Amino acid sequence: MIVKMKFVSITGPRSDIDRVTDLYLSRYEIQLEHAMSELKTVDNLRPFVEINPYKDAMTKASQFVEYLKNADEVTPAENLGLDDMFEVVRSANHDYMEFQAKKDQLKRQREELRDKQKTISPFKPLDCDLHQVLQYRYIQYRFGRIALEYHHKMEKYLLDDLAAIFVEGERDENFVYGVYFVSAGDAQKVDAIFKSLHFERIELPDEYEGAPGDAYHQLEKQIARVGEDIKAVDDEVGELLANRAPQLIAARNRLEELANNFDVRKLAARVEDKREDYYILCGWMSEDDIEKFLAEIKEDDQVFVVVEDDHDNYFGEPPTKLNNPKLFKPFEMFIQMYGLPAHDEMDPTIFVALTYTFIFGVMFGDVGQGLCLLIGGGLIYLKKKAPLAGIISMAGIFSTIFGFMFGSIFGFEDIIKPLWIRPIEHMTTLPFIGKLNTVFIVAIVFGMGIIIIAMIFHIINALRAHDTGDALLDVNGVAGLVFYASIVATIILFMTGHKTPGGILMLIMFGIPLLLILFKEPITNKIKKKAQVMEESAGMFLVQGFFELFETLLSYFSNTLSFVRVGAFAVSHAAMMEVVLMLGGVESGSPNWVVVVLGNLFVCGMEGLIVGIQVLRLEYYEMFSRFYKGTGREFKPYKNKN
Repeated sequence: MIVKMKFVSITGPRSDIDRVTDLYLSRYEIQLEHAMSELKTVDNLRPFVEINPYKDAMTKASQFVEYLKNADEVTPAENLGLDDMFEVVRSANHDYMEFQAKKDQLKRQREELRDKQKTISPFKPLDCDLHQVLQYRYIQYRFGRIALEYHHKMEKYLLDDLAAIFVEGERDENFVYGVYFVSAGDAQKVDAIFKSLHFERIELPDEYEGAPGDAYHQLEKQIARVGEDIKAVDDEVGELLANRAPQLIAARNRLEELANNFDVRKLAARVEDKREDYYILCGWMSEDDIEKFLAEIKEDDQVFVVVEDDHDNYFGEPPTKLNNPKLFKPFEMFIQMYGLPAHDEMDPTIFVALTYTFIFGVMFGDVGQGLCLLIGGGLIYLKKKAPLAGIISMAGIFSTIFGFMFGSIFGFEDIIKPLWIRPIEHMTTLPFIGKLNTVFIVAIVFGMGIIIIAMIFHIINALRAHDTGDALLDVNGVAGLVFYASIVATIILFMTGHKTPGGILMLIMFGIPLLLILFKEPITNKIKKKAQVMEESAGMFLVQGFFELFETLLSYFSNTLSFVRVGAFAVSHAAMMEVVLMLGGVESGSPNWVVVVLGNLFVCGMEGLIVGIQVLRLEYYEMFSRFYKGTGREFKPYKNKN
């Protein structure tokens, strides 16, 4: 069901806008529109230009609440005034920033230690006292790295001729790290050769004791100690915020409300003259909420409300809010996927719920698997409120029902007797066709009925939209309904051995509707008294109309045959379960229950998914396309009611 909406304008003294928003609008569902663009009949409108005074404090309070552990379990403080809330946030922020500065300093210290550790790490294999090496006076040293390709060249061609010793540290995929020692007299020559080999020097500070490996582990211990200091600061911050948790949560909640209420100004307008300065808010509310709202402000002389009934006083169309019984509410997901109905359209939710679950049950009829879908989907829906789980659960109801109709339980067809037929076995003889599976015939007849219902819905929607031409002359209007229903009636009479209508009557039943469909455009233009009855010449119009009419007839045929898939899946489900039972050795009398269970799970999952998609396709392409536009826009209230 679509909730009926009304356009309302709310006005009062400019200084009173916060009180009205907080006292009234926060408790009702209203979709606010931009007053500057919506109100066409009001002059001298100006926007509000004010900075939200609650935003910064609200942001800080939200940040502090996020740091709290188990914030949901804390009871917010009561009777906290606005000044108290600002003071709580200011005080918490002051103390927090002191701890944060200390933490930032410790983080910088840790990064410095990590950089030193990273620098010394490649030289860990060197077995030398770094402090002593860095104090050498007569021997020069050069720590650094050399690319692998140049290291191999140095080893092969130069090392024996150089008056230097290269001590290797660690290697990676690109470089060899190490240090070379050379006498002071040969240092200039050796440095030049190593520089030509692209040796990159790495300076080590003289602040380490022992070997590089020892220095590395000392740095590791220092980093760990700094990490413990950082954790201690975090614990202090946590304790600080935990002691103020009730006040911070209360401040966060109230400041969020006040900040959101203040932001209403973005959608409001001002009217200011020499004597008056007042605000205007406008938007959409449900009729029920409007009645309650008007009753509540009856004694409030600071608020004036106008409920608009004239479409000329506002732009756009009313938003759409769906309100269906809880049983059918999950199926609103399918409606939203296709597009919400416009305010003057039918809400097809209940129709979709009934047809979808019914068709699913026919295509997937099995007592055991249906109960699994019913229970599994129901449990997930109760716990997670996932709409798809609710749909699966309802589909499981009809799967179970048709499982009894077909006499199938987990694929076994010898446990219960079918209340109707077994899809894979039952055949019906038809004139000119011969024997045909009964479920195929029933599926076609069912499809014909669904198409007729969809045409009736189209007529209702067209009449609601005051489009008489579309209601009467469209391929899905009265003309199309008479033509298609006449064909259906004639086929059923013929197949059941009854007399069919006479030739003249059939000509009237088929001919007149087709002519009306063909000349829909000129007749509609004539009714609307348009100057140009036909946009093209008569010859071009007839040629184009002929091919469109042929396409229409073809679509009637293809859309009807599309429902054969309902019977086909009913038969294929029974056939697949026969295969599962055969593979499980049930027919031979020595069943392998593991195979039977896994086979049922596989069929339930795979075929259930395929059937669900196929039924949705039937809904969208064979039903929705005939009567539903889905051009509505979602109702987005300023603030949902609690």
